[in-house]
Amino acid sequence: MIGMARGVDGPLERVESELDRRARMALILQRDGAECVWCRRPLEVGLVAATTEHVVPRIKGGPSWIENEVAACRRCNGERGHRTPGEWIEECERRGWEPNRAVLEQTLRALLGAIERRGGQRRARPYVLAQLRRLRRGRPQPHLDEPDPRREDRRVTP
Repeated sequence: MIGMARGVDGPLERVESELDRRARMALILQRDGAECVWCRRPLEVGLVAATTEHVVPRIKGGPSWIENEVAACRRCNGERGHRTPGEWIEECERRGWEPNRAVLEQTLRALLGAIERRGGQRRARPYVLAQLRRLRRGRPQPHLDEPDPRREDRRVTP
């Protein structure tokens, strides 16, 4: 089911338009986890209301496809407005929050794949590519005295 939620296998594309808002949110929460992608507050019934957030805003050419949607709390969705994901991540980090960069990168990559399969979206494709570059550049770097977890520690110990 999670592969379908990312649109990897294609069946979602046929079913997606038939889903109501609640069903779409359930798929998104199953795919990404039940927390706000920006501030990581838990999204639960009766506590923090979940909203559907378009990673590429509609005004910037973002489609209403599930590959372009993540779960966000109402506060983050409203305060982000039309800012780019990169701009809003920087603001979230400035506030001391830890946005879920992995989910955002995954969503942007899935959206890029959906655009390639479905076609169209002339405005969204360059926006997605630019945001992926910005997210990769903005990744926190390890401290100099700590080994980089993405590479093997090649130091020889005596």
